[in-house]
Amino acid sequence: MLWTALRLPLLFDTSRPCNDSIHGLATWALQFTPRVAVVDEAVVMEVEASTRLFGGKRALRDRVVKESAELGAIGIAWAPTSLGALALARHGVENGLRRPLEELLDALPMETLSAVRPHHTTLAHLGCKTLGDVRKLPRGGISRRFDKTLLSALDEAYGLRAHSHVWRTLPDTFLARLELAWRVEHAPAILFGARRLLLQMCGWLAARRAGTTAYTLRWCHDVMRSRDAGDGGELTIRTAEPTRDIEHLCRLLAEHLAKVELLAPVGDLALEAVDVRPLEDASASLIPDPARQREALDLVLERVAARLGPQRVLRPVLSEDWRLEWMQHWQPAPQALPRKPAPPVDMPQPSFVLPEPLLLATKGPRPMYQGVLQLLVGPHRVEGGWWHRTTDVEDAQEMLNVQRDYYVALSPHAGVLWIFQARLAGEQTAWYLHGMFA
Repeated sequence: MLWTALRLPLLFDTSRPCNDSIHGLATWALQFTPRVAVVDEAVVMEVEASTRLFGGKRALRDRVVKESAELGAIGIAWAPTSLGALALARHGVENGLRRPLEELLDALPMETLSAVRPHHTTLAHLGCKTLGDVRKLPRGGISRRFDKTLLSALDEAYGLRAHSHVWRTLPDTFLARLELAWRVEHAPAILFGARRLLLQMCGWLAARRAGTTAYTLRWCHDVMRSRDAGDGGELTIRTAEPTRDIEHLCRLLAEHLAKVELLAPVGDLALEAVDVRPLEDASASLIPDPARQREALDLVLERVAARLGPQRVLRPVLSEDWRLEWMQHWQPAPQALPRKPAPPVDMPQPSFVLPEPLLLATKGPRPMYQGVLQLLVGPHRVEGGWWHRTTDVEDAQEMLNVQRDYYVALSPHAGVLWIFQARLAGEQTAWYLHGMFA
């Protein structure tokens, strides 16, 4: 498991942050994983299954750190458990993966775990200063003297017990509010707070795999305003195509705000996604999707070969050869030209082929493989390779020139097999297993 915890600042020294901030941060986090929960003043999310989708742990970490800071997060930590990540974030330790989690948590102060706080005074009188000190106390005594929440939280933080959270669900519509830290008198200055709301909206759109063509920004005037100023105003921004590009949306909003004159100082903002439409992401694969990109595979292979090197991009090429080892070979994609495939054969072809034929034991004249084999279809003679006798590798002559009779055989335990009997100068020789049917 890989968990990350994003802490928000507390409001007026209470145990929880502003509700709008925690709700907005949780909505934004849903673009990375559906396993998002709110724990005290933090948002925790399990991102183990999402790291590859977002380019790896380093790329995901950089993006989360950058965008969460704009949303007001003051601490972030990564750990194998959610409560462990929250405890590390409270103490200012970001990376909880380089060292064993038990070692990191044992050194943290007791108050980094919420379940310990109600019993902090009693535990301090017992000589406890860190979480490691609390863990050293007898479990039986802890369960009798304190509530069960303390032991459960310790076990969940250290990964000894499965965590249980109430997962956040993605709302069907987007409407977010933000109270500004100070009163704004000029419209362009609204962009600072509006960008935080736009980040939340873009996260919501990413989780829905959608984009917006219109969104509305509303502002409320301060209560200490003139009667003629009204309650506030609003501005609707429209785009030509569905998008969730935060930079593009901010640039459009900045252009419109430059033309707005506020009638009174602004203290609150609200953002609503008006028109939401499905948005297909461009494929990150090197192989194109013809229905979406309308690019021929040959052209894409040439481009990828130029990027990675011709020897790293190979494609199979069929040959007009009856020998199984020579029916197909690999060539660099830019050099491999389509060739006329070998004519269809009336002999069943195996689903799996062994890298090298396996010599079989015999019981009298009959071959054996996990029991005596029953010949079902055959023989189908394959002979060729004499045209390769000009090769410089003398030891390979016998491998290139083959004379084989192929059979479809049934094994009592291994199923349907593809075997052959090699022939030289008209004499029967050994049996070999060459493939298996699915």
